[in-house]
Amino acid sequence: RVDDCWVSLFGNVLDLTPLLDKNKGLLAQPIIGHAGQDISQWFDAMTGDVKHYMDPATETRMPYTPMGRFIHVPPPTPSAEWEADFVSPWWKDKAFVVGKLTAKTRLLTVKNMLTHQEHRIEVCTEESLREIQERYLDFNAHAGSYTWKRTDSKEVGRVLDMDKTLKENDIPDESSKFDALNIDEDFCVPTVHLYFADDLTVA
Repeated sequence: RVDDCWVSLFGNVLDLTPLLDKNKGLLAQPIIGHAGQDISQWFDAMTGDVKHYMDPATETRMPYTPMGRFIHVPPPTPSAEWEADFVSPWWKDKAFVVGKLTAKTRLLTVKNMLTHQEHRIEVCTEESLREIQERYLDFNAHAGSYTWKRTDSKEVGRVLDMDKTLKENDIPDESSKFDALNIDEDFCVPTVHLYFADDLTVA
């Protein structure tokens, strides 16, 4: 989306949209140009700060920004236009962190056994069922009133541990096996069943 700017930095996902809303102009362009990409190479993994180099002409330590100077990076020489009106530079500001970069995503079908509605959602392999449940609230505001179960070769209607991932609940990701056999991924999407458990939760 043209009004969104998300990047990844050392395994974290940052939403820089608010930053760009407040900082328009040339310094925003390097960030906009790398929207949707990993920008860890801009920073020192040890310090978490912008990489630096020694300028041979001035023999001073300078920010290394071959992509162009960007927001919160000071100019190479003192300037009246430079305003350091921020507590922390955006790359060290936790407020922009919205999550972790996943190693892999997978599909999951959630079936409500009370209404017989099915929803297919894309989840991160690292997410617990409780985290998945939080996102499933967009489809069912009372998802917390349901017990999440799984029926497979191991057991019929076994109750799942909401604090564990799908894999930890013995629901492996077999998409790579199906892909190797050129079988459509629709055939390898696992289903969890929601059984109504108690009074409706507050929406």
